[in-house]
Amino acid sequence: MTELFLNNIYLALLLPLWIFLIIMVGRFFSVYVNKVIIYILSLVSSGFGALFCGLALLKFPVDKVLETSYPFIRINHFTIDCGLFIDRTSLIFASILFIVSFLVILFSISYTKNEKKNYRFYALINLFNFSMGSLFFSANLFQTYFFWEIVGVISYLLIGFEYDKLTKSLASKKVFIINRIGDTAFLGAIIVSSYLIYSYAPNKALATLSLMDLNAISTLVYAYTTTPWFEVVCTMFILGAIVKSAQFPFFTWLQDAMEAKLPVSALLHSSTLVAAGIYLTYRLLPFYELEPLLLKVISIIGILTAFICSISACAESHPKKVLAYSTSAQLGLIFYALGTLNIKAAISYFIAHAFIKATLFLTLPKDCEEWNFSKFILFLISGLSLSGLILSGMIAKEMISSNTGLSGTIIISILSFLTAFYIIRIALVLFNKNNIRKSIPNILECVSLLGLLGLNIIFYIYLHKVAQYKIAEPFWAALTAWIVVYILYIKNAFWKVPILYPLAINGFYLDRFYSNFLVCAYSKLTKACNTVDMKVFGNYSILIFLSKSIVKFFSFIEENIMNGFIRFIVRTFKKLSVVYKKLQTGNLENYNTYAFIIITITIVSILISYLIIMYLGYIKGVIG
Repeated sequence: MTELFLNNIYLALLLPLWIFLIIMVGRFFSVYVNKVIIYILSLVSSGFGALFCGLALLKFPVDKVLETSYPFIRINHFTIDCGLFIDRTSLIFASILFIVSFLVILFSISYTKNEKKNYRFYALINLFNFSMGSLFFSANLFQTYFFWEIVGVISYLLIGFEYDKLTKSLASKKVFIINRIGDTAFLGAIIVSSYLIYSYAPNKALATLSLMDLNAISTLVYAYTTTPWFEVVCTMFILGAIVKSAQFPFFTWLQDAMEAKLPVSALLHSSTLVAAGIYLTYRLLPFYELEPLLLKVISIIGILTAFICSISACAESHPKKVLAYSTSAQLGLIFYALGTLNIKAAISYFIAHAFIKATLFLTLPKDCEEWNFSKFILFLISGLSLSGLILSGMIAKEMISSNTGLSGTIIISILSFLTAFYIIRIALVLFNKNNIRKSIPNILECVSLLGLLGLNIIFYIYLHKVAQYKIAEPFWAALTAWIVVYILYIKNAFWKVPILYPLAINGFYLDRFYSNFLVCAYSKLTKACNTVDMKVFGNYSILIFLSKSIVKFFSFIEENIMNGFIRFIVRTFKKLSVVYKKLQTGNLENYNTYAFIIITITIVSILISYLIIMYLGYIKGVIG
């Protein structure tokens, strides 16, 4: 049965693409497509993917790897393949993608029922599932990059879904532009690595950077470069991953992405867009393991992001921004685990975070609406789990802190305290702002949220059986934070730390730096280029003047230097020919005279030279 699912896993990827085409082509040709049919097709596509990937994962051997590839682009002897690479990791990431997507779509049916053109929303969600699933199953880095870019484009369309609203339109553009930094670095690293393999490796097929041969490829790239250049290539790979996963110093775009609808935010922040950077970092560990410094860089970036974003979340009052900061912070913990090669903890925390964060976003109240009591309870439960106090979040966080030494335990304990602090704080802020109403939520929303909670519980039971952990310092730090925040809330004793609060509320001024410095510098550069274009290249009189001046300059050189030199040679040879003609008298006695003079001059010259050499030798001997 497992072989059946594995052999047809491509159907789980093609079905969302097929449904996207059905919806969009139908609307393009003004064919009426019933909303209910769109809902059912979208649920079937994600449910089908979850079923296939989940059942294939259940009995998939730990060390087994399957790869199928077909030639896609052929350039002389260089061929880029397209295919599928299947192992437990790709199946885990794809399963989480389709499961969360299924529940988010189920929630969206109620959430978007009054939305205009909601068919486009479900079409984009299906295309998003196709591109993310294809990214997870890509057979080589070229194919990974192709779907990496598609994911970026679709996230831009989803965030700016309500493009008629200026804030959402600007936010989607900002997200797209910042992600181009990482995408360009990722592409550069791929091209350099492929070039090195193609130029020096005996096996040219490795130049396609197949994931199956990544251990050999990383070793060859390391061998064909010096250590600094190898670190530069790997740094470009790391840059691509940290930008996509909103790590320091590029986490600012994720705060703008919160302009998207709640279902989109739940999907982007849990198992799709930000997961791409985590997945890429895991796949490229064979590169980073060759240089311990690179692993340290990944760990430091993760911890730095976790601290900065956690502190910023403690000062923020907008609930979606708090959760956006939280996403960057929790992904920072995953990067820290990857940097310390704690792979099981990293993947476990990614799974737990996907279920928790999707629940937190979907339980948020709409603007200016009362908070449903049931959603409030689910928010608190998920917040407790994210803090590391209950369910899968607790075990996964304890797994990260295990075997990290005293310093690692202290760091994760502080981060657990900060996580618990901002989660309970924003819950109390929303409680005051939106009030609580006791009513039964929509049945589809209820099923979706309970499904996410159920998955959290099931994953907790699984980790409880297979993971080795103990209740340690992070748990008690998080518990202390919840108690502290509650006491401060009762006494209304929250205070603003003089220096830290302005930094935190402004995201450590990184966004302002990008807007005021980088954007300003780029604006001035474009104005300068425009001035040159308009005043120089667009001004024909200057071009004509320059052209005439160049022509006159080269004409002067041709007439007075090149032609003058030729005329000098002609005059010289004419004078020599006149002299030579006078010497040609036809008298034999004159010819003998000429010969005698030439021979005499030659012999005298030789004798003089010999005497000079003998004299110089004598002088050198006397002095010596």
